[in-house]
Amino acid sequence: MNEMSIQKSMKKPVNKTRSPAGKKAAVKLKEHIVEIISDSGEGAQKCGQSLGAIAAQMGNGIWTTEIIPAEIRPPARSVAGASGNRIRIGSGYITNGGDETDLVVAFNEQVLLGRVRAKELKPGCTILLEDMWRTHADPKIVASYIETHDKLAAAGYKVYEIPMERECRTMVADARRGKNMYALGMLCYIYSLELKLAIDQIILAFGKKDQSVVDSNIMLLEAGHKWAEANLDFCYTIPAARSSEPQLVVNGNTSLALGVLASGMEICAMYPITPATSASHYLSEVFEKVGGIVHQAEDEIAACAFAIGASYASKCTVTITSGPGYSLKQEAIGLAVMGEIPLVVVNVQRGGPSTGQPTKMEQGDLMAAIFGSHGDAPKVVMAPGTIEECFYSIITARKIAETFNMVVVVLTDAGLATSQQPFPRPVFNESWMAPPIDQSAVPEEAKPYDWDENTGLARRFIPGQPGGMHTLTGLAHDRDSHVAYDAEINEQTLRFRSLKLAALQKTLKAPPVFGDPKGDLLVIGWGSTKGAIEEAVESMRAEGHKVSSMHLQFLQPLPPGIKEIMQGFKNVMTIESNWSDRPEDKIIDETNRRYSSLAILLRARYLVDVDCWSEVKGQPIKPGTIRRVMLEKLKK
Repeated sequence: MNEMSIQKSMKKPVNKTRSPAGKKAAVKLKEHIVEIISDSGEGAQKCGQSLGAIAAQMGNGIWTTEIIPAEIRPPARSVAGASGNRIRIGSGYITNGGDETDLVVAFNEQVLLGRVRAKELKPGCTILLEDMWRTHADPKIVASYIETHDKLAAAGYKVYEIPMERECRTMVADARRGKNMYALGMLCYIYSLELKLAIDQIILAFGKKDQSVVDSNIMLLEAGHKWAEANLDFCYTIPAARSSEPQLVVNGNTSLALGVLASGMEICAMYPITPATSASHYLSEVFEKVGGIVHQAEDEIAACAFAIGASYASKCTVTITSGPGYSLKQEAIGLAVMGEIPLVVVNVQRGGPSTGQPTKMEQGDLMAAIFGSHGDAPKVVMAPGTIEECFYSIITARKIAETFNMVVVVLTDAGLATSQQPFPRPVFNESWMAPPIDQSAVPEEAKPYDWDENTGLARRFIPGQPGGMHTLTGLAHDRDSHVAYDAEINEQTLRFRSLKLAALQKTLKAPPVFGDPKGDLLVIGWGSTKGAIEEAVESMRAEGHKVSSMHLQFLQPLPPGIKEIMQGFKNVMTIESNWSDRPEDKIIDETNRRYSSLAILLRARYLVDVDCWSEVKGQPIKPGTIRRVMLEKLKK
């Protein structure tokens, strides 16, 4: 419901706050979406993460999405300052954040109003609203609260005023530091989640603190549960089936960091940047335990240069950044390409250009990843589509980087970085790890760049190998690594570096099709849109529509078989979170329209008429939105 509809509804009589009508039996649901929102620093994100973890332990499918304001510390009680978490809880496997919210817990009416204006709440959504503002000392705040409350109630939302502040103050002096656990207790009652699991979650979250902190949070949790049971007239149960195998519940950045550990890479060099930094935070806590090092450089350029130096010295190294940092790394990445030094670069994409929207998601860096740098600098580009794929993609990236002596760019985004989802705990496999450093003597006839004529591959010399001494620069060079200005040699080296991409492409399989191999419409995506696209496709196929989807994890090189797959469908389009011109704009026609990134690549590569649709609102695209877009395409 948007703000305009709220304004129109003021002509209706305004009801007073609903009074609980007594405890009801739990209503069975297939799934529900709940939000916890507050000012920054009030713990709504921690509450949401805990709720998701508890539901996952119960056996529910979950997907959590952080709600992060654009500013690090926005003004309190501001419409744009909502901070919190969105949790989709389901009976089955959940692959994305879903559509509109069914229930929201709001710590003030202003952050709630921000979510209403963003059209994130379902019509008739249940709202649990902190009521402390009704009796605030500032009459302007009281007036704002009453006005917003009455408009929401008149617009059809089910508004329950909750005395969270008042109840918490009976147990702790600073309710701002405990209200989130009180809210968690209420939500555990509402969704019939085991209180024991919630207590375990508190012990896990606050276990490093004084026991009194743990005890007070447990007390608040139990009090919220008890209050909700006594006062709310609704509760739900979402059937769950606990997995028979161990599960991990982590966000995309933690999954990446775990992939770094599993891959055998021993150094991560980076400079802090939103939304990539939490990956290094996790590594800094655990990396030393397995002999790894997190190096925080003085800037992004230094971080990339450090990683390249470490990779050249022995094992492949990873550097993690976001869009602006990736731009700064470009010249150094070109050095790694010229020197054929293995390197893994993770770009957790965010809104751009320039500083853009640091806390919002976007898929705007694909072209920069593929074509960035001056001159021809071929790189492998991958994009995991799920949190589980974040883990395995890093292992694959390290293997490719060392096998082909190339730069491998892994593109995730803010949506994957901060979302949580359970997946089977990986069973360690020694084949994931980097092989021992080769210190055997180099044969006398071997050359530092003895490129294979068919594949462009060459044996890598490790510093310290007897007989392997040579000089490495960023200048064009011949097989002996001597600086070469000869035109023929320069063109030859460009050819060999490019051949490596073709050699990798020959090892790839055709991407799987989600649905039938032929039909009316094929939707192609990459990265974090995977779950939403497949959910939309699945729902349309259930209604008889001949639609399918294909998701690409390799963007450079593109895997084989794509053209043949596209030719099985009457229409092909991409769904992406980067800009494409709107055909309905009067000035736009086929001669000047800018297509979205993947659509440009597919049209140029395969000479197939690939249409596109994109949304760049700084948030994950919803499956309902994709469904609407596909239906409109089919009608045309």
